Amino acid sequence: MIARRRQMALALTAILVGGAACQAQDHQESARSGHPAPAASPDGGFTLVASGDVLPHSSIIDRALFDGGGKGYDFRPMLEGVKPIVSGADLALCHMETVYGANGDYTGYPTFKSPPEVARALAATGYDGCSTASNHSLDDGAAGILRTLDALDRAGVGHAGTARTAAEASAVTVLRAGRAKVAHLAYTYDTNGFPLPPGEPWAVDLIDQNKILADSRAARRAGADVVVVSLHWGTEWQDAPDEQQLALAKTLTAAQTDGRPDIDLVLGTHAHVPQAYEKVNGTWVVYGMGDQIAGEMTNYEGVQDPRGNESTIARFTFAPPASPGTRWRVTKAEFIPQQFDIDAGRVTDLNRTLAEGADVRSVRDRIRDVVLSRGAGKDGLVMGE
Repeated sequence: MIARRRQMALALTAILVGGAACQAQDHQESARSGHPAPAASPDGGFTLVASGDVLPHSSIIDRALFDGGGKGYDFRPMLEGVKPIVSGADLALCHMETVYGANGDYTGYPTFKSPPEVARALAATGYDGCSTASNHSLDDGAAGILRTLDALDRAGVGHAGTARTAAEASAVTVLRAGRAKVAHLAYTYDTNGFPLPPGEPWAVDLIDQNKILADSRAARRAGADVVVVSLHWGTEWQDAPDEQQLALAKTLTAAQTDGRPDIDLVLGTHAHVPQAYEKVNGTWVVYGMGDQIAGEMTNYEGVQDPRGNESTIARFTFAPPASPGTRWRVTKAEFIPQQFDIDAGRVTDLNRTLAEGADVRSVRDRIRDVVLSRGAGKDGLVMGE
């Protein structure tokens, strides 16, 4: 049973350039409510989980049609293996890398249009919100963004990083996690050369450190307790974060206002492979979580690469500020190794499938070594159950 904790999505209506004043406006409570919320943390804190790219290739779409009995697309079974982790958190974030098509017009690589039933599966698994800014955000122009955000709205899943209107683009999505208001911002490095729609320069949020910091500060002024930034960045098929990732992470985590960091957590996607976690300037950065759902992946050398079906779920436990005006503190940092079984068409929690043998253990251990490769273990990161 999904532990429903939600939630009111708040729109912090703001002109987010130049740090203009913001004013919070309540929106309707999520249509996905109806499931009981988990017991509140005794200290008033919350747990946040986040996972990597949902990237439905043609084989994934075919599998969903099979799981739907040939009469529709059902992506829920693919995510059943991680549902306990996702639904058990107070707040769960995914990355919806592709846009949605309509009326059976669905395509995989290189320009994706996914069935909108993906949104229902994300909701059923327990996700509260998704970043939607990626290099594939404009694969079907403004129409693709419209269909995607409409479908996520119908499913009751929040979204950040793309927008249908200028007003939506100038608002920050904030989700409830216990008594905390968590702002979710999302940005991408590029849109694969597709230009922004005419007259809609706000349709996709592109990575710009000044804009990211202005948006984060505006969200904080409007009442966000925790600011989470999702970044679609990095070099594909590279285990290690690249120089641009390292430099931007340092800049973003160093930014403070009145002695309080402007950003509380950075979540990375895009590289297709798991990358390291690191505490930078006292703030956790996940450089890359890998692909949570994807078909058989071929790397730049033209070789089928199983790393493209490996990923992690990040889980962070936050505690309330020690004193007014200070940040919510991460008291526990965890990663959970995953693999997408392309034969079964299922996401698997590798810690729950260790009995299957040495192959599973070797994949888990490889992911662990990459995740800890920048010394995160010394700062308390552990492999979760």
